[in-house]
This record gives sequence, structure tokens and C-alpha cells, in this order.
Amino acid sequence: MNADALIHKDYFTDQSLLLDPYEYFRQMYAKGPVYPMGGGDVLLVTGFEEAVEVLRNNRDFSSAISTSGAGDPLPFTPEGADISAQLDVFSEQLGMLNLLVSYDGMQHANLRAIAGNLFTPTRLKATHTFMHDFADQLVREAVSRGRCEIVNEIATPFVTLVVAEILGVPPEDRDKFRAVIDAAPPAGNMNKEDANEGAAPQLSPLEYMGLFFFEYLNDRREHPRDDVLTHLAQATYPDGELPDLLEMVKLSGFLFGAGQDTSAKLLSNAMRRIAEDPALQQQLREDPALIPPMLEEVLRLEGSTKATFRIARRDTKIGGMDIRAGMRLTVALAAANRDPRRWENPEEFRLNRPRIKEHLAFGRGVHTCAGAPLARLEVAAILQHFLQHTTHISLCAEKHGPPGNRHLEYEPSFIIRGLANLHLVLES
Repeated sequence: MNADALIHKDYFTDQSLLLDPYEYFRQMYAKGPVYPMGGGDVLLVTGFEEAVEVLRNNRDFSSAISTSGAGDPLPFTPEGADISAQLDVFSEQLGMLNLLVSYDGMQHANLRAIAGNLFTPTRLKATHTFMHDFADQLVREAVSRGRCEIVNEIATPFVTLVVAEILGVPPEDRDKFRAVIDAAPPAGNMNKEDANEGAAPQLSPLEYMGLFFFEYLNDRREHPRDDVLTHLAQATYPDGELPDLLEMVKLSGFLFGAGQDTSAKLLSNAMRRIAEDPALQQQLREDPALIPPMLEEVLRLEGSTKATFRIARRDTKIGGMDIRAGMRLTVALAAANRDPRRWENPEEFRLNRPRIKEHLAFGRGVHTCAGAPLARLEVAAILQHFLQHTTHISLCAEKHGPPGNRHLEYEPSFIIRGLANLHLVLES
């Protein structure tokens, strides 16, 4: 396909871009690090420096559309050089749900101050034994079978149970949460019309889990325990004010849902890399200390989040381009992480790449993913057990085709970069 045809594809609906979104980003980048996509009011940011500039500029850019994306038209007509007042009025119509990731200003700062204290080194260390014991159990069972489908059989159950254990979700409710999350469309769903056609209105996973988290938090205020839910139930904002319980309910559900999704995708993306590179696989097996830097390079090349979204609150500039108040931006994290101005040979996988942790896979600025430390820790843990209990890991040719002619399926999402399934052959 020629470049002009590719760049005119609709990023938000065209599923032909799922297998290799990076070629689309490369062609758009060739037009400039900030370039109009679709209509003139939607810009794609593919440059690393420009993406960092947007993500750090919370004065001029709002996160109000971070959950819904930049593809949908605004529910109002922007007026003037500063639309802050309009954003406040229409905030509930701009996102699917009002959550931490879509908040701005003090509302975000207050809630982030609480969320930022949840996954501390001390708390993560306390779950070390549970995490490794559970990982060892799952891996041993899979190796005994000689194969597994890692996305749904391993990754999702593992990260779901780990975050449930840290939060303090009762064991009897964990499978219910997993079932409702698994049945729901992915964030940034590209099948909106098909999903809604003829379907009766249903509670979203966050709304469903919210019913449970409301009860948990009420209970923790009366009967404190040593878990994250108790911390949330008793937390106060920096000024000492007790948050509204509904905000803590939404935060709890978001941490549970978003936390397991990001980590599960990272695990499957990393395992695909390992399974397709026998030399790398053996290197990691011989030196497990290389697993963390390997994960950072996977995050750069194949992070779980392809893009995040902003709307210009005021007239401003990015990369020398004038940005009008009301313009929507698709900040392509996946493109910025392959920007040749920032990364030497950006398409090449390199262990111990210099300054690798500067990648944008977990975002940047005040909206950096609060669960990043947990994601890194739990994925490294289970990969260690896979490498320890196997002599070779490969992709199943029956399911995915032979090397050089693989067939892979990705979730239909303009936000998430996640395999729908990944079948592995495990040799002990």
C-alpha cells in the first residue's frame, strides 16, 4: 500500500492498522512530528519531544478525552482562545466515565496524591512471596501440559489475582470481576456499533465492580485491615479533607481493571518477543538479571498503550505548530518510542539500551501510570519462572503459522496494543 493511502486510513475505526500500527505512525511522522489526522481539528503527535511537551503541559492541555479518544466530535463548539469554562461544563459528556486519568488540575492532584502512595516498594515487597508462589504454580501446570495460551490462561488470571491480593478483594468475588472484564469490549473499542447494535444497556465493568467496592470501602472504614482498600477508605487529600466515597469507589475499580489489563498485555507482548528470539531467550535464562532491562525495551517497542489523548484548553503551540483551543490530540506513545530523533536504530531490539527508562510506555508527567512499578515487578516475576522451568519456548505453528509467516490477532482497540491470544509450546 502506498504511503498516501495509508495515512488517509481512519486510525480510530480501520482494523487493518491493528497488526502493524507502526507503519502508519512512520508514514504520518514523515509528514511532521505533529500532523493533522482525519479532520483538521484532530492532530497526531508522533515526535518524542513533542509528545513529552504535550504530556507535561497540563496548563494548556486537558485530559478530559483520555478515555474516549480524539475520534469523536466534541459535544460543544469551542469558543475563544480559552475553553476551560466549556470543558468544565461538558466534562461528563467528554469521557465514558469520569476517572483519575481524565481529571485535570486540583481534582487530579488530590486523587493522584492518594493513588501515588498505593504501590510503594514496601507494599510490593510484602506481596513478593504470594506473587512468586502463584507464578510458580501457573507455570509448572502449563509446562506439565507442554503448551499454553498465555493471554487468557496465564497472563490475565495471574495479574488479576495479584492486584486483587494487593487491594484486598475477597477471593469469592475475584472470578466475578474477571468474568465481567473479560466479557466487556477493550478500552478504545473499534467495534462500537457492532457491540451496541440490538444489545440491552448493561453495566460497564467499572460500574459493576463499583457496587462491590462501595461495600468493601464502607466495611474498611469500620473494620480496618492491612490492605490497599483500607488505605483508600481512610485516605485524606493533602489538605486533610476526607474524599467523597464515590471517588474512592471509582479509583478502586479503575486500579483493579486498568492494572490487570496493562500488565497482562505487557506479559504477552514480552513473551512473544522471547518465543521468537531463541538467542535472547537463552541469554535471559542464563542471566535472569537481564529480564528487567529486556522488559523496558519491550515497553519501548511494543508497549501496552499505543496512544493517549488530550484536548487543547487554550491557544498554544507544539513543535512550531499553532494549536487552537478545542483541537484534539492523539499522542502516539508507540510512535514517540520509535522516533529516530530520540532513539538510535529505533526499530532494533537492544538489551541495555542507554536511557531506556525514558520511554513513554507508561506516559509522562502527572499522568504517569501509577501502577507501573507493579506491572514491572509482576511480569518480571512470572517470566523468571517460565525461563526457569523450560529449556525452550516457541510459538505454536499450528495456531500461528511457521516462522516468517505468522498469523497473530490483536484486540480491536485504538488505545491498547494487546494480543487476543498467543499459543506457546513449552519444552521442559
